[in-house]
Amino acid sequence: MANLKDVRLRIASVSSTQQITSAMKMVSAAKLRKAQNAILKMRPYENKLAEIFQNASANLEIESPYLVKRDKKEVLFVIVASNKGLCSSFNSNIIKEGVAQIKRLQEKEPNVKISLICIGKRASDFFKKAQYNVIESYDHLLDNLAFESIVGLADELMAKFEKKKYDNVTVIYNKFKNAATQILSTEQWLPMPIDDNPSVPVYHQAEYLLQPDKNVLSLNLIPFLLKIRFYKFLLDSSASEHGARMVAMQTATDNATTLIKELKLSYNKARQMGITNE
Repeated sequence: MANLKDVRLRIASVSSTQQITSAMKMVSAAKLRKAQNAILKMRPYENKLAEIFQNASANLEIESPYLVKRDKKEVLFVIVASNKGLCSSFNSNIIKEGVAQIKRLQEKEPNVKISLICIGKRASDFFKKAQYNVIESYDHLLDNLAFESIVGLADELMAKFEKKKYDNVTVIYNKFKNAATQILSTEQWLPMPIDDNPSVPVYHQAEYLLQPDKNVLSLNLIPFLLKIRFYKFLLDSSASEHGARMVAMQTATDNATTLIKELKLSYNKARQMGITNE
């Protein structure tokens, strides 16, 4: 009968875990809907701003400190992960990609100085423990993900790039595709990349009348577009995190359901065997 008691305790334990994972899945699903709506509304806006910039830059010689390409002496990687776990390989993929990108750059340009800014406690803990050059962590940004909360960091990084503190700023994050799919992405943020071969044919490109002059574009549109892109990186990562966690909790719930069925079958067989022996 001791075996029957152990099986009953196991069934109770797995059932309790199943309730927890099911509840976490529902919480993640609610957060995912909010984060998904935010990123899906942001993308058309950011894409249109980028289109205006690309079309205007193709016809005008625009000068901006954020477009200047320099030799890479100091490079900054911004690594966006999450503050919490239980989201499958979401964090581990980001960390592996960060390590791979750093190693690749060191092999290609051994004299370059590499610094890191981590957004998300999981990335901060790993890279600090591994003794990488983590100059700052901004884990709190993920607690209240709003455009106003990230503007300060974006302004700070843009000012440091303008003062030649960094020659290149690259962001590593997960791009949201759907609840089950996240695309591991590495994108150059500064200097702002310009498409020299735009996909839009010349005869489809709009002609823009700039008032008072093209300096408006460099002084206003480019910095604003950079901030919007930085905000989009975090929105993509947030939606990806909630999607990954929802899928992970759904998988855990399904596995618990299967295990409970197997345990109940084992319990019934052991109980029937005990009755037969008596």
